[in-house]
Amino acid sequence: MASASPKASSEPLELPLPPVKLDPLAALFSYLVPGLGQIYQGRVGKGLLFFAGLYTLFFYGMWMGQWRNVWLPDTHDLPDVIVLGQRLEGVPKAVSYRPQFVAQFFIGTAAWPAVYQYIKFDRTKDEGPPPFKKFQRAPTEEQLNELQRNASKRWDLGWVYTVIAGVLNLLVIYDALAGPMFRDPPKWLEEQAAGKPAAPEGPKPLTAANPPPEPVAPVAAATNPPDGPPQGGAT
Repeated sequence: MASASPKASSEPLELPLPPVKLDPLAALFSYLVPGLGQIYQGRVGKGLLFFAGLYTLFFYGMWMGQWRNVWLPDTHDLPDVIVLGQRLEGVPKAVSYRPQFVAQFFIGTAAWPAVYQYIKFDRTKDEGPPPFKKFQRAPTEEQLNELQRNASKRWDLGWVYTVIAGVLNLLVIYDALAGPMFRDPPKWLEEQAAGKPAAPEGPKPLTAANPPPEPVAPVAAATNPPDGPPQGGAT
């Protein structure tokens, strides 16, 4: 009795995907401007969505805080901060007094004016150097009390929005670094899965591993004619 032939599977052949390659340049672009790395990778719609969503959230939060809730404080007159027996100075000390700026910083270039204002801060002047002037400049204690008193909880909610925008951009940066989730298999693998014959290989190039064939020496002609009597014999 003949054995039954195996039933052909109707399920599509699962093709192996190419290996994931990290893209640090796209991640850097998405840090500078949210979504720019995705646009660089060709995922334009996704990049524009990230750009519009995160910038709207960040600048709306700044607007709620009267554009005065993203800054690094001047720590000249502030009490010392001791961590593990070490006294913090400079940026670490400023961050210790305003840790939310760490998250705000990950929104990219939109938070860089605060760093510039911190570097160029002059206590004898009411505003920083152009072009930013008071934009993202650390307010004085009197200005900060006035902002919190007049804006009620709106000012605090505004800086929370800016923090959320910076944290979300960390995910956008990682998405650009890891690349798209769905990737196309190579074309030759698709053709092989579809049952198409592989393209014939062309002539291999001449290399040390593939030398040209040696020429064959011609065979010498016979001295005796094929049908005549042998020469030099008896008649």
